[in-house]
Amino acid sequence: MSDQVIGQAVKRVDGRLKVTGAAKYTADQNPPGLVHAYGVFSTVASGRVLRIDTTAAKRMPGVIAILDHGNFPRLYRTPINLTLPTILTASRTDENRLPFEDATVNYAGQFVALVVADTFEHAREAASLVKVTYGKSQPITSLDEGVKISGLKDGTNGHTRGDAASAFNSALHKIDFAYRTPVETHNPMEMHATVASWQAGRLHVYEATQGVVVHRNSLARIFGLTPDQVTVEAPFIGSGFGSKLFIWPHSVAASAAARVVGRPVKLVVPRAQMFTTTGHRPETLQHMRLSCDEQGKLTSLRHEAINTTSFTDDYTETCAVVSQSLYSCANVHVSHKMTKVNRGSPTSMRAPGAAPGLFALESAMDELALDVGMDPVAFRLQNISTIDESKNLPWSSNHLREAIVQGAEKFGWKNRSPQPGSMREGNENVGYGVAACSWDAFRTPAEARVQLRSDGTAAVTCAVQDIGTGTYTIAAQVVASGTGLPLEKIQVTLGDTTYPSAPLSGGSWVTASLLPAISEATCQALDQLKDYATSPSGPFAGVKKESLKFEEGSLTDGSRRVDFASVLKGQRLSDAEGYAHTSGTPTDKFSFRSFGAHFVEVRWDPGISHLRVARVVSAIDVGRVINPLTARNQVEGAVVMGIGMALFEATEYDARSGLPANNNYAEYVVPVHADQPEIDVLLLDYPDLHLNEFGARGIGEIGTTGLAAAVANAVHHATGVRVRDLPITLEKVSSQLRGVA
Repeated sequence: MSDQVIGQAVKRVDGRLKVTGAAKYTADQNPPGLVHAYGVFSTVASGRVLRIDTTAAKRMPGVIAILDHGNFPRLYRTPINLTLPTILTASRTDENRLPFEDATVNYAGQFVALVVADTFEHAREAASLVKVTYGKSQPITSLDEGVKISGLKDGTNGHTRGDAASAFNSALHKIDFAYRTPVETHNPMEMHATVASWQAGRLHVYEATQGVVVHRNSLARIFGLTPDQVTVEAPFIGSGFGSKLFIWPHSVAASAAARVVGRPVKLVVPRAQMFTTTGHRPETLQHMRLSCDEQGKLTSLRHEAINTTSFTDDYTETCAVVSQSLYSCANVHVSHKMTKVNRGSPTSMRAPGAAPGLFALESAMDELALDVGMDPVAFRLQNISTIDESKNLPWSSNHLREAIVQGAEKFGWKNRSPQPGSMREGNENVGYGVAACSWDAFRTPAEARVQLRSDGTAAVTCAVQDIGTGTYTIAAQVVASGTGLPLEKIQVTLGDTTYPSAPLSGGSWVTASLLPAISEATCQALDQLKDYATSPSGPFAGVKKESLKFEEGSLTDGSRRVDFASVLKGQRLSDAEGYAHTSGTPTDKFSFRSFGAHFVEVRWDPGISHLRVARVVSAIDVGRVINPLTARNQVEGAVVMGIGMALFEATEYDARSGLPANNNYAEYVVPVHADQPEIDVLLLDYPDLHLNEFGARGIGEIGTTGLAAAVANAVHHATGVRVRDLPITLEKVSSQLRGVA
């Protein structure tokens, strides 16, 4: 591997395509004969469809078909068999119920009919004329209602060691609080979309998906096909944050409609329905009970979480998983429960589980530090775990201590006055907050093909999709590292299931998984090239291939050099090719995880009740950094998303009807340019060679974890107000300052 490429800040190789508009996303695809579909969505959150009147809609010009539960094709459900070792053959739907499967309405915004017409405008207008009569039921609209009416169901990933209850009861220093997080909706800029067509019994789909291979496998199961009868393409994705990991009803509906009408069908999910039928981060209630001794050493930790799920699917938001191993503690109990409400199915949202879970844990750690009278940084350093105590395994690599120390130094933590409200600058109170961040490190099986071509270029093909994180670029970097070719001579083609299989772009595992496959494929291509070069008709006939080296695009035996294009042309060969299949995470010797720390400065102007995040320093330990430019971009985006979680984002539901009340960009508040703080990212760059030969772990999710807690801790330092119910709104801060609970 060449350090001239790996670890360097390389510009995105697909950047020009994106800034010039040449990159085609799913909704940009317009195959010949295309028609358009538009959904009719439930206006009630619970009940049954009694009647669907399509009379007026069918009179509209251009209407081709109207599908509903009465005439929709009979399809098959998909078993959820997704595991990381079998990810290349796995299938999974995010909503197990098929679209139009029956007349039951489980949530507002559920598909109840689908109009297909010659134009988008005709389809949308006709859909507005479909009249649906419902038999309404009283919806369950919140977590508290769910607990009261639906009860609780055990989730997954519980853990117990020691006796947390007894240790807590006998401790001198303890805290006992509940923390809440609301529903968050992903809201990627690119809408969910499908363009589906059939030919000779084969299904072809363009899809805005984070996983073309799993999407293909799922569609094959649903339509009773073999995987090789389905092709899914996603050359470019406008992000997804987890909402595009798995298949949603619109993709099934569009694919079925295309078969019914015999023409390609495009279906783009409207923004309002991206709040209802394409997932969300569920509402959580987390009960934290922590205790420590006089020296600030944790003696017990209990983290008991409840999250909302839907009536169609059981989904566990694994909030407490990180609590079982981030800090050293002999007595730990974590558990997860869920309760059913009338909302669409929740799904993974950037750093699922850990993002809301670390809001609770790192807020509680701050509260316990203050109770024992310790500096929050010193308290965390006191309790860092040296092994994964939940598995009794050593960490493959853990540099949390360095992250905290370096982050504190860069931030200027030593200048912090501990008394809340004691730091002022002009009209503003200044608050400093800290929180650890952490995310699992994974490696999944992956495949790749690399070709050295007779025109002097190289090509990489892989089914993996680039969701905007820079996968095209790091794939090119690996080939450049192995061959010495400049990046401009390397063509990377991704996002098509006809290419070698690859994992989902989620879980921060693509870099760690894909790079070994591309590296091995590159080595195999070079090995084949050496075979050609040392063959009787080759330029190095009679030379042992083991003695040949490949440098800057040429083979050399020490005395002469021949570029690889000449080797191939001399034997009238088009290319030398390598194909690789690499395995997943080794699980028996180490525990794999990434670590870091956020330091946040907030400013509170009590005169005008204005709260803002002014500055963030994030020190991140994610193994070897392949491309600092795209890596920092990932952390910066995650930090901004964490600020949204902390201060702005909450999907609100009408308590009477269960309908989302702010299902648009105007009222679902996200950070905008005016909200951006100064962000400084420190990448520690300690290679984790136990995970892969590059020492790389993923970076996409960790930056979101812990950020909301760091903001909450800074708000408390600035104001003396502790907000345990996100988002931290001006009303919540002001009301507590006025002494109103």
